[in-house]
Amino acid sequence: MSTASTHQGYASLAAIFAEHQEKILADWLSEMTESTRRGDLMQKDELRSQCGQLLKLMVEATKSNSSVHSSAWQPVREMLGDVSRSRALQGFTPSETAMFVLSLKRPLFNQIRQTYRNQPDTLSETTWSLTELLDGLGLYTTEVYQKSREDIIKRQQEDLLELSTPVVKLWDGILALPVIGTLDSARTQVVMQSLLEAIVQTNSRVAIIDITGVPTVDTVVAQHLLKTITAARLMGADCIISGVRPQIAQTIVHLGINLSDVTTKATLSSAFSIALQRLGVNFVREASKS
Repeated sequence: MSTASTHQGYASLAAIFAEHQEKILADWLSEMTESTRRGDLMQKDELRSQCGQLLKLMVEATKSNSSVHSSAWQPVREMLGDVSRSRALQGFTPSETAMFVLSLKRPLFNQIRQTYRNQPDTLSETTWSLTELLDGLGLYTTEVYQKSREDIIKRQQEDLLELSTPVVKLWDGILALPVIGTLDSARTQVVMQSLLEAIVQTNSRVAIIDITGVPTVDTVVAQHLLKTITAARLMGADCIISGVRPQIAQTIVHLGINLSDVTTKATLSSAFSIALQRLGVNFVREASKS
């Protein structure tokens, strides 16, 4: 379709929007099925407000006779971006979010057919312009929705990493960091940051890294542990690794990993005892009273 035809199609759309806005809004709300409306996630008043606002913005945008990618359509894109992001948080599916726009097709097609039924050229141009317009806006909502979901998942993963690496204060000057699960580069960064922040906040001198919950230790995991230990030492804290099981000890020896300058213990209690000694803390068992 030529540029002139496209402009004519948008001009015809602008006229239809302006003249039949209330009728289009009523038909649009009626067109939406329950699966699209999702009354369990959104109230009717909120949906009607969104539909009415979008129609008003589209009335203004179509007056420009420009494509959906032009600056005239920026307010429409911004609103659809906000709608897509909010619906991603509310629990709508991608198709339900896209149908917010695509369900507008039938009401507009019906109005175009009634208005230009005796003008076949204008009917064709306007129908094509509408199809191009709503398909573009529908794709845009899907793209924003997908990006929003990816951001949500990434943020949840980061939150889970932080929750899975708690730093516990065992004694004045002694911290414990229980590690559960596999250590990769991203998680090591979180572990390191959590430990270093805790060392600074508590002014601790000894940090126990407990790997009882780590299923396997390979070269990569050992390197991540050594990086964490080195960073803690730079902050003035000595590190002890606890939870070294027989299988892990054999693996470390087999892989030729050098942990000779790192104190290791089989249990957290043994590591805690060593940490107390390094702080000069001694316990004396009280004699039982006869």
